[in-house]
Amino acid sequence: MKMKKFDAVIIGGGIHGCSIALHLAKIGLNLALIEKDRVGQHASGVNAGGVRRLGRDCEEIPIAQLASKLWHNIEELTEDRCGFQVNDQIKVAESDRDLTKIKLRIKQLNNRGFFHEESLDRQELFKLLPELSSHCLGGMIVRGDGYANPYRATQAFKRRAVKLGVKLFEKMEVLSVTKVNSDWHIQTKGELFMTKVVVNCSGAWGNRIAQMLGDIVHLTPKAPMLMITSPLPRFVRPVVGSFSRVLSFKQFTNGTVMIGGGLLGLVKGPDLYTEIDLPQLSEYAKSAAALFPIMETATLVRSWAGIEGYTPDNLPIVGAGQRQGVFHAFGFSAHGFQLAPAIGQVMSELIHNGQTRFSLDAFRVDRFTNAYAERDATK
Repeated sequence: MKMKKFDAVIIGGGIHGCSIALHLAKIGLNLALIEKDRVGQHASGVNAGGVRRLGRDCEEIPIAQLASKLWHNIEELTEDRCGFQVNDQIKVAESDRDLTKIKLRIKQLNNRGFFHEESLDRQELFKLLPELSSHCLGGMIVRGDGYANPYRATQAFKRRAVKLGVKLFEKMEVLSVTKVNSDWHIQTKGELFMTKVVVNCSGAWGNRIAQMLGDIVHLTPKAPMLMITSPLPRFVRPVVGSFSRVLSFKQFTNGTVMIGGGLLGLVKGPDLYTEIDLPQLSEYAKSAAALFPIMETATLVRSWAGIEGYTPDNLPIVGAGQRQGVFHAFGFSAHGFQLAPAIGQVMSELIHNGQTRFSLDAFRVDRFTNAYAERDATK
């Protein structure tokens, strides 16, 4: 079997793998992008497409701020608008306890030098959401966030990467990765690759590839569900969530409503097939109607469950591995879509220059290994 040689090989053709490929190709590297199925077939192509800074962990905010700027100029990067729409993001407070959470969150952010999240009093909230249930008391808002079409965006990153010279290999599962002197040999079904640099962007399968590369990661596959309704009269423009409910809610320009937010379907078998959990799905409908009574008339048209890899702290694995030439970008725990343009840029800087302007300490691949070792030592 003839060996294919590349400067870097990226494993995983989701939006993060495609973004990293695009950014590395822009600086002239000879790249291969390997995907075991089809690009965008899994989480990257079937998520809610949220371009959201609201409610992010403080460790993610600097990268999310860069990502926001890139999304607002996404056509310049990908040569495609990616279905990106600018919309405010609002999180609704339904109780005094929720209002207290807002005060604490604003204080926490301001102390860290972040001022993108603002509080809304009841009058301001209902001016933006006039159809909201009357029991709501206030909220938080980030202006200038939005959403995009996830499948279209992933394909746009792929097309631009391929246009810049990236070699794409689909339907090619990685069987093994081994270190031979200073090179990595990647064996797939049908091809053998050699490279100095391996980038693991394998999503819910990221821990399996990480183990081949010498890193142990605790990753749990989960299946967040989404549902789409039939068209309704236009009643909401911002993307809406709630402090008290597992809910994310948006209405498209055609009147259809997408409901998600994190309620989980079922994951089955080693191949990580997903199924809808109908009792859980009904909770979405109840929560939506509790916030917007007009939703009581909505008809469910379609529902599905994607597959995501969740870390114990819900922060991604981003940065260098423990062995030379290994890099990771996975485990985004169902909130990685917005970060993708920036992750590509950050990882390109790290791989090409050996450093990046952002601190990646909170995303280290070994943070759980060390934590579990310390825990076990105290037993």
